[in-house]
Amino acid sequence: MLYHLIPLRDVVIYPGIVTPLFVGRKKSIKAIEAATKKGMQIVLVSQKVADIDNPKTDDVYDVATLADIIQVMNLPDGTLKLLIEGKGRVKIEKYINDDLTTCEISALNDDVDYDETETSSVREMMLKAFMRYLKAQKKQPKEFLQSLKEIHSLSHLCDSIASHTQLSIEKRIILLIETDVKERISKLLSFLEGELDVINLEKSIRSRVKTQVDKNQKEYYLNEQAKAIQKELEDLDESKTDFGELESGIKACKMPAEIEKKCFSELEKLKKMPSLSSEGTVLRNYIENIIDYPWSKSSKINYDVVEAKFILEGSHYGLDEVKNRIVEYIAVQQRTKKPAGNILCLVGPPGVGKTSIGKSIAKAVNRKYVRMALGGVRDEAEIRGHRRTYIGAMPGRIVQNIIKSKVNNPLFLLDEIDKIGMDHRGDPSSAMLEVLDPEQNHTFNDHYMEVDIDLSNVLFITTANSLDIPSALLDRMEILRIPGYTEAEKFSIAKKYLLSRNLKKNGLNASEMGLTNKALSMIVEKYTREAGVRQLDRELDKICRKVVTEMALEDISKISISQNNLSTFLGPEKYVRDNLLDIESIGRINGLAWTSVGGELLNIEVVVLPGKGKVSLTGKLGDVMKESVQASLTVVKSYVGNLGVSHKFFQEHDFHIHMPEAATPKDGPSAGIAITTALLSAVMRLPVSHKIAMTGEITLQGNVLPIGGLKEKLFAAARENVSTVFIPHNNEKDLNEITDEIKEKLTIVPVSDIGKVLSMVFDNKLNNIEKIIDPSSLMNNYLHVNQLTKQKH
Repeated sequence: MLYHLIPLRDVVIYPGIVTPLFVGRKKSIKAIEAATKKGMQIVLVSQKVADIDNPKTDDVYDVATLADIIQVMNLPDGTLKLLIEGKGRVKIEKYINDDLTTCEISALNDDVDYDETETSSVREMMLKAFMRYLKAQKKQPKEFLQSLKEIHSLSHLCDSIASHTQLSIEKRIILLIETDVKERISKLLSFLEGELDVINLEKSIRSRVKTQVDKNQKEYYLNEQAKAIQKELEDLDESKTDFGELESGIKACKMPAEIEKKCFSELEKLKKMPSLSSEGTVLRNYIENIIDYPWSKSSKINYDVVEAKFILEGSHYGLDEVKNRIVEYIAVQQRTKKPAGNILCLVGPPGVGKTSIGKSIAKAVNRKYVRMALGGVRDEAEIRGHRRTYIGAMPGRIVQNIIKSKVNNPLFLLDEIDKIGMDHRGDPSSAMLEVLDPEQNHTFNDHYMEVDIDLSNVLFITTANSLDIPSALLDRMEILRIPGYTEAEKFSIAKKYLLSRNLKKNGLNASEMGLTNKALSMIVEKYTREAGVRQLDRELDKICRKVVTEMALEDISKISISQNNLSTFLGPEKYVRDNLLDIESIGRINGLAWTSVGGELLNIEVVVLPGKGKVSLTGKLGDVMKESVQASLTVVKSYVGNLGVSHKFFQEHDFHIHMPEAATPKDGPSAGIAITTALLSAVMRLPVSHKIAMTGEITLQGNVLPIGGLKEKLFAAARENVSTVFIPHNNEKDLNEITDEIKEKLTIVPVSDIGKVLSMVFDNKLNNIEKIIDPSSLMNNYLHVNQLTKQKH
């Protein structure tokens, strides 16, 4: 039968003895874990040399002890505390492997030839010899002696006495190997007598030396000893001690005078503390963190505007507003040689390059790049650190990252600042107020460091998907919006950057894979629908992987990809453009919505049915949008009164307003004019072109108020092949930020009131309405018109 085995240092376990053991070696821990699952028994063998960490078969004795594992306890430092009881002597017949974890054994049985009369005498002799040994050692454990007297087995008594002596490991092994109990007892008595002789000899020598040293000799000895100690103290180079290293480290940091004074004060406290005290360890860690902070170390900033602009242009396509702002920053720095005043916040949908441009900016200005992800951070101590009084206290992540960068003026990217949260542990966004305030961050106070830290030299840049940021924090940042990319921009990015990167990533050369421009354009149009380029990057990566696989399987040197075989690599087209754009329908209009991942086309459908004036809203609408529907309905009621529609009409009909993709939450007031147009179309039975889209908040008087996210909304309209877009008149100034490509695709109509919207949408048909459709035939007419619409489609 196989048994698990662990080697022991300077320990010999005897049968019948309960002993605690501490196990720290990984192999031994695994052996114990296996033994506890198998049968709670383990073989304990002693090493010949205790210093060997990984003993081999020649490094251990061939006789061991089979023991029961009574208890196993996991200690905090990773070691195990065992309580074991020896069961019997065994001989190791064979090791299963070289790591000494399993073995085959055979039992060694005791051979006893004492008769009953001799047994009592031998027991008495062993106890008296052991008592003399204890007295010589100045140990008199009465309770232990009493327990020995109650042991009847001579073998067990011999093992118990041997386990409580200070015999050498070799002598203990001799007693373990001996199976003849009579011979074992004889050897034990001999060893005890030998130990007594040594102890008595040492006592005799000390007594003799003591009497020989008279007063003068003693005084001479002490004087010489004092001189030697004094000489050692004079020769000691304090700079080579731990305290000396800390002191020289403090001086080398060139930190501000007040902080240096505090450090030396803390160092003096440390010198007076015991070396192994927990308070001393905390204080030492604190001083080391202060020393590690780069108080006077900074990277040389690049003030070359031309070079910086070249680096930015070569690393990213588009993003002109961000690039121009960074060039302006460098130009001002070149002139003033002072820290930057504003904190930049890059806001845009995922995948447009907010985080990656941070690296490019760091390269352009020659600063170390440090990134801190704020997504999910809910503990204020993550920003400000913990007080030193807490166990495991450490500086906040702001200070930690600056220490890691080894300079005091890195580019610090605070990623996803809109994802920062709060709970019972505090509000991290409030802690960020001081960090991101140029007027305050020169005296930033970390709870752990307890000194003012100057962060004014750090170039902070933040990123966010939306402006859902506390207003006080938002006020401290300069917002730079990064809109999504147009299809033409995606095509250029893929051709200039993404394709070459994925070829290199998958070990391909440009000559081994050919991708036509039409195929690349098809990937952009038919396989991705996003504001950024992450999905586009994944699709190109997928093509490269399949090309590498096919080349390996078919032994082909080059593969060409065109429109005709693109589906072989990427599968069927994922996105198909809306085929309804060429028709008109009643009660349906295209709204424009802004989301954190870019702009989207929002379909709004209205159906009027005979009823009792009930208004039904479906599509997972938010409270603000529900209120916008009520406002639109009021505008329609007041508007159609001039067209001959009585208020009784609204009391005799139900209105169902639906926005498809009901699983997606929708909210906001910017769909006001779109809802109003859809309602009027349904009430007046006038069709609306599907090539029209609109956005704008409406008031009860019919005025159109400005909205946000115009860039993203116009990008979405262009992407979906919309031809005409109505926007609020007050948003006309924002058209300067829209690319010419988008402006050429769309006819953008600024409007200030709903009247202009309706007259253009319905092509002045409202002025020719003389009477309203008969309510009794409204449903039939509605179904008839829809049937005609379907036939036309």
